[in-house]
Amino acid sequence: MKVLVIGGGAREHALCRSLSLDPDVTALHCAPGNAGIAEVAELHPVDQLDGEAVARLAAELHSDLVVVGPEAPLVAGVADAVRAAGIPCFGPSGEAATLEGSKAFAKDVMAAANVPTARSYVCTTPAEIDEALDAFGAPYVVKDDGLAAGKGVVVTDDVEVARAHALACDRVVIEEFLDGPEVSLFAITDGVTVLPLQPAQDFKRALDGDEGPNTGGMGAYSPLPWADPKLVDEVMASVLQPTIDELRRRGTPFSGLLYAGLAITSRGVRVIEFNARFGDPETQVVLARLKTPLAGVLLHSANGTLDAQPPLAWRDDAAVTVVVASHNYPGTPRTGDPIEGLDEVADLDAPHAYVLHAGTRRDGDTVVSAGGRVLSVTATGADLAQARERAYAAVGRIRLDGAQHRTDIALRAAGAEV
Repeated sequence: MKVLVIGGGAREHALCRSLSLDPDVTALHCAPGNAGIAEVAELHPVDQLDGEAVARLAAELHSDLVVVGPEAPLVAGVADAVRAAGIPCFGPSGEAATLEGSKAFAKDVMAAANVPTARSYVCTTPAEIDEALDAFGAPYVVKDDGLAAGKGVVVTDDVEVARAHALACDRVVIEEFLDGPEVSLFAITDGVTVLPLQPAQDFKRALDGDEGPNTGGMGAYSPLPWADPKLVDEVMASVLQPTIDELRRRGTPFSGLLYAGLAITSRGVRVIEFNARFGDPETQVVLARLKTPLAGVLLHSANGTLDAQPPLAWRDDAAVTVVVASHNYPGTPRTGDPIEGLDEVADLDAPHAYVLHAGTRRDGDTVVSAGGRVLSVTATGADLAQARERAYAAVGRIRLDGAQHRTDIALRAAGAEV
């Protein structure tokens, strides 16, 4: 199978790494990719928001499968253009990807499908914003209706901060605060059959102890030793399958990766949001634990034959990923700094720990930073404590001027194992 992956972050590096280990994959391409992905796939320049350009590249490469990683190309309809060219594509249509592209649309789908979620108001005027903030009170949860690269949500006790964020958005969703731990659960679907993956938890805040501003994610771990063993079955029955059934009923079937961001509240499971693609950095830990070769599963989704997919096999190992971010992230990051220590991790920590590249590029023989989140250092172990130890040992070998990372990824969960 010849596979083309679209994107250039750590999520795409994780996908490419898994696909490169799949014996059925005979050629692996990525566009545009990054310095790390170049080690496992052939890179090609492309405007990833240009569906026609992506479809042309896929045809030139004689691709048997195209995997669209990021949300922006999906919302822009790139998967539609690839399918129109007669090439199987893993990823929802532009219309179905509105589930992530519009928080208001997602709320409408959830209401129709009886999916449990936070009560909310969709606001477009200052008067509506003030009314909604007054109705819910602190802590205030304010979400930009559109795509915001994981940074469009403000949770604050300060009403002025909440109001300022709301006024900066064209359309905003203001909702009740959901207490309890958060869980990310991915499911692969062909629009009818839904195949859940293993749950993970990510860390959105920039600083230790869940302090600081929201980010795209500073680390993740899987499995969740504290979670109810019946959690996946419950979410399948109350969230994932009803959502897929409702989208099909509306004539906008969703095939690809449905990501449910969940809060395990005192009143039960509630959906915080849906995404239409693999999450970053949760993908890094979920795929580290997946034993079943990936390409065939994604192809079944693309071809509408997921009911023929045997049950997924999982490793007993735990996985932890720690994000190394550049100076000033999540503000305007500093880029162009050399990254050292990558060879040391490869020599001393493999196969239990490895580095997935996010914002990197090659400058001659040197790998340099090229974004806010620069690397996802991922490790596996017999339990979370061992996986954490290995991940942080590898992080310690990496040298990047001004770099920052959280030191408490999976710390409490590792304590919950005993």
